[in-house]
Amino acid sequence: MGSSEALEEKYYIKEVDTEKKSIYCHHDLMGELMIPTHKHEKAQMLYSEGGIVHVTTETKTYFLPARHFIWIPGGVKHSIHPNSEDVMMRNLYFPVDSDEDSFYEKEGIYPINDLLLQMMLFTNRWNGNLKKGTRNFTIANAIKAILPEICLTNLPLSLPLPKDIRLNKIIIYLDKNLGETIMFSDLANRFGFSERSLYRLFQKDLGMSFIQYFTIRRILKAIELLLEKKLSVNEVAQAVGYNSVPTFSNTFFKILGQRPSDYLKGIEILKK
Repeated sequence: MGSSEALEEKYYIKEVDTEKKSIYCHHDLMGELMIPTHKHEKAQMLYSEGGIVHVTTETKTYFLPARHFIWIPGGVKHSIHPNSEDVMMRNLYFPVDSDEDSFYEKEGIYPINDLLLQMMLFTNRWNGNLKKGTRNFTIANAIKAILPEICLTNLPLSLPLPKDIRLNKIIIYLDKNLGETIMFSDLANRFGFSERSLYRLFQKDLGMSFIQYFTIRRILKAIELLLEKKLSVNEVAQAVGYNSVPTFSNTFFKILGQRPSDYLKGIEILKK
């Protein structure tokens, strides 16, 4: 079977849009390390467990940590790149209605709170089309309806994927050393660049400087660690290379609009 034929067999190409008014449900282990670029008429809510997923649209690459979901409006081309075949992906595909809340028109990544998590887990045994008028459709539609009310912070969890093979090796090195103090001059020397040429490569390929990239990458890792709830904020700061907790907190705030401690309180809010 050729690759194009194989792609046609995939549920997200073949089945999602077959019934225009249904909500399509698909939960499964990833089982592959890339879902190629595609689009569907329905909007997609993708929640992941057990690993990190990169979702690449035509404009940027989103970083989807476990216990978060991404909302992808209908008609948006995207590919999906998990870091492991063992990532569990829970997908709900919703018909696009007229006069919808503006929330549904924008791509975005949001932390999943306990209410949403329980509702998503409730759909665990469903697969395929949920037809309008059925109990399961009503429950799934309630998940969609509640999103604008509780998902108030669209997290800027996005980074470009490197296109240049040389830069890809550097990114892999940075990922493995997020807790280390890395000087730009040492990084350039390690990979055989002058500082000037490496600076230009970051700007040309990623559209941002090394400092911008490394800072966002560290904060993304910090979010993962905070959600695991195994380390204190102080320990998380050290794990991603910050010796000063106030500096870490200030940097976290610049990217997410809230302090690490407030972010954790937001996750816990429905437990109170």
